Amino acid sequence: MSIYTVRPMDFSGLKTVSLHGRGGKVTPEMFGKPHVAGTPLSSFLDSLPRILAADTLREVAGKILEARAKNRSILWGIGGHVIKVGLAPILLDLADKGFAHGFSMNGSATIHDYEIAVAGHSSEDVESVLPDGSFGSAEETGRDLNDAINGAADDVGMGEAICRKITDLADPRYAAASLLHGAYARKLPVTVHVAVGTDTPHTHPGADGAAIGRTSHHDFRLLCEMIRGLDEGGVYLNVGSAVVMPEVFLKAVSVVRNLGYPLRNFTTVNFDFLQHYRPSVNVVKRPHANAGGKGYALTGHHEIMIPLLAAILVEGGQ
Repeated sequence: MSIYTVRPMDFSGLKTVSLHGRGGKVTPEMFGKPHVAGTPLSSFLDSLPRILAADTLREVAGKILEARAKNRSILWGIGGHVIKVGLAPILLDLADKGFAHGFSMNGSATIHDYEIAVAGHSSEDVESVLPDGSFGSAEETGRDLNDAINGAADDVGMGEAICRKITDLADPRYAAASLLHGAYARKLPVTVHVAVGTDTPHTHPGADGAAIGRTSHHDFRLLCEMIRGLDEGGVYLNVGSAVVMPEVFLKAVSVVRNLGYPLRNFTTVNFDFLQHYRPSVNVVKRPHANAGGKGYALTGHHEIMIPLLAAILVEGGQ
């Protein structure tokens, strides 16, 4: 016999309801359909469940398709991992189809893109080279990126300067794999946003803090102008940047509104394999406070999620 004075609650009087009358948020009509070998991609995309993230992905794709139809800006903010996992050709194809009007990125994205374009490889083994201090010491990377930044004209920002340098130096065998080379060839604006000390070229003897600050600030002002085009139907996608780009984006939103330009009823999306604090608040939530529009968060690996989104856009945009 229990020694406790408190006894379990008596459930005999608990009221129940009919399952059939109660209803539910999930129905068989929403379920996924097995893929049939040989069927077209459009059939596969249509077979995805109409539940949670799969339906959110469709909704995001719908917003991007609407933005293109309305001739509103579609801007991509990216981190270095987006380049490392091989998405440059997909992003450039989206640009050719009207689904990308500009790219903004942190410094690591430029490093990986430069190395891919010039050497055909990137992403060193940090753990093996950090003990002897040789991490980030590639001569060509530090020299060429700093030369581009230091030599930029007054009306040229970091992004355009690096795009031009990569275009001049790219190995023809690898040029098509470079987002920055492709963007420059298409005259698509690229902005680069750095914090001093975050990127390996800052440790190179050729680094000039004044030039880094001047060219990156130029790009911040350029991004503000690009973001102005999001008003009433544009889309901003943050892909793989957990700190720098979400902070830069939110400040740019504030600047645009501070200067009296309307910035309402647009869409923001955060893609990452972990949902972090800054993208969640600075990209998904805060920009829409009292301004309409909507923010979305989709979790998954970039090398899967972005090609999947691109496939939906390409199929839906024909």
